[in-house]
Amino acid sequence: MPLQVLDARTEEGSLQAMRNRSLWEGPDIAKHVAAVRRVVEDVQTNGDEALCRYSKLVYGANLTPDRLRVSLVDRDAGARRVEKKVVTALEGAADHIRQYHDNQKPSDWSMDREGALLGQVFRPIKRVGVHAPAGGYPLPSSFLMAVVPAQSAGVDEIAVCCPAGPEGEVPDVMLAAAAVAGIDELYRIGGAHAIAAMAHGTPTIAPCDKVCGPGGLYTALAKREVLGVVGIDGFYGPSEAAVVADDDANPSYAAAELLKEAEHGPDSVATLITTSEEVLGKTLQELETQLRRLTRADAVRDTLAGHGLAVVVRDLEQAAAIVNDLAPEHLCIHVSDPVAFLSLVRAAGTALLGGETPATLSDYCAGPSAVLPTGGSARHTRGLSVLDFLTAINTVSYTGTALFRDAHIADALSEAEGMEAHRNALHLRLDAPNRRSDGSGEK
Repeated sequence: MPLQVLDARTEEGSLQAMRNRSLWEGPDIAKHVAAVRRVVEDVQTNGDEALCRYSKLVYGANLTPDRLRVSLVDRDAGARRVEKKVVTALEGAADHIRQYHDNQKPSDWSMDREGALLGQVFRPIKRVGVHAPAGGYPLPSSFLMAVVPAQSAGVDEIAVCCPAGPEGEVPDVMLAAAAVAGIDELYRIGGAHAIAAMAHGTPTIAPCDKVCGPGGLYTALAKREVLGVVGIDGFYGPSEAAVVADDDANPSYAAAELLKEAEHGPDSVATLITTSEEVLGKTLQELETQLRRLTRADAVRDTLAGHGLAVVVRDLEQAAAIVNDLAPEHLCIHVSDPVAFLSLVRAAGTALLGGETPATLSDYCAGPSAVLPTGGSARHTRGLSVLDFLTAINTVSYTGTALFRDAHIADALSEAEGMEAHRNALHLRLDAPNRRSDGSGEK
């Protein structure tokens, strides 16, 4: 049986068992944190030399500092080697992603509180670094999902890091994604050392204001390490999915979603939460049947054995409580009334409503970015969006009349806090020559 089965209706400690399926809660996390810290410090100290060394160690790529950046000639040559149907699909995906995120942009706003004009204006971040993973398998969809929202926001400079393989080249399909998106600053590095380079800068790579994009555990931990030096979008580590299924769920669909999740890699977490023992049994059977059709069946089975779980619950309310604690990256809602169940959900990256909506569409072309929070961080972080690439500037403008009306509040609070210079700045205006007592003109 590829999944461990827990009965949350009766078993104590089942929630902790679920958490333990994630690497974020595992016993070795401190060791990984220490290793990532050493990488970040090494890149900060040794720059391009460290990047080349780690590229060889992690990806087998022999690089020199002069080959860290991909030239436009190499980008376009690689893109031309990609099948036309794939390039067309990338163009279609980019168009859908752009449509969605163009509609996501907030508008500047203001309010007039009787002479106090207050509001916000939004401005794009100047320079952003994006991590586009391609270590195990090239993921051009992830490239577009991270880059296009930044473009929709109006970011001036976008630097993308994508690891080269043993031949020292970025996969052609990733070069095609770069060409489709119009990215001309692309580097042949990935992983924790790429995050460090984009945060701290090296002789070749200028530092960024914010670092974004998905990756494995080390990439996510590196983003934690550089947070504060730069902004980050969120902690997007090993992929996760939870499938919630009731009596009406199609077991073959549920099994397919679990297998789809496990295909992401050995650290992926796939969880079935069901109110039905019958659906559980049929889903487990379907897993075995569908596994036999997969080329990488052994690897997927190992992932399910290490990080897969099936949980039987009393009802959908208990299922929602478990979902809210796990805060899964992908939430597949295979119940009779998906909208009603969604009303119970407080934390998830993306919700796929109904068994007829495969998460595959969301991963590739639906429109919302598939760069999503993992490891429970959806409890406080949303998926990547235009908002991640904007700053909001608060605006305040007072007329003299409004100043006099509100001054007593600021006067009393600055006095209570012992802020003498604050009070002085206020009273210089209140007591200015030729100001009437109501602040509106001549005395």
